[in-house]
Amino acid sequence: MGTYFKNIWEGIWTVLVGMKITWSHLFTPAVTIQYPDVKLKLPERARNRLYVNMDDCIGCDQCAMACPVDCITIETLKSTPDVDLGLTSVGTKKRLYVPRFDIDIAKCCYCGLCVPPCPTECIKMTDVYEFSEYERNNLIYRYATMTPAEIDAAKTKLAAYEKEQAEKKAAAPPKPAAPAPARVPVGAKPAGVPAAKPVSSPAPAPVDPPENPENKS
Repeated sequence: MGTYFKNIWEGIWTVLVGMKITWSHLFTPAVTIQYPDVKLKLPERARNRLYVNMDDCIGCDQCAMACPVDCITIETLKSTPDVDLGLTSVGTKKRLYVPRFDIDIAKCCYCGLCVPPCPTECIKMTDVYEFSEYERNNLIYRYATMTPAEIDAAKTKLAAYEKEQAEKKAAAPPKPAAPAPARVPVGAKPAGVPAAKPVSSPAPAPVDPPENPENKS
């Protein structure tokens, strides 16, 4: 009989211990945020989805080389000298077309290593973190603004310019070869170099004749 009531008491005590935390929060004001109607303010330096301002991109490929997971793909195209691509917001002259600038955000590890190397500060981390997709291909963001027609026109113009430069180079007369320097025989002095003056050896000192023993008295 004692065991029976002991088991009942242990069951009640276990429930009371478990409900202790529940009762402590029952009369506490709720702190739950009603997401997505209410959202927390993220820190200023939060690292989330990448953004690229193509007006400032010069196609230097620094961000792609810094990326440890190769999620950035950049293709560039040279412009001809008669085309002015303008300046970036920091005053850097743009010399390359950027027909492709893709970021596969599904591969991104949000390390932020691609941001500091950019000389024009055109790529940055944003505070946007709601970009889930049903299709993985939709996580590839294409930031290039050139249309296929503009890309084909730029390639055609560049090919014509390179062909014209190659024809000019082929039609130009060959430059005369520089005359080879005259070979100087071994031991001979080059022209225009004065000959060395001979060095005269000093005169030998006079030597007294040996004494004749017969002349001694």
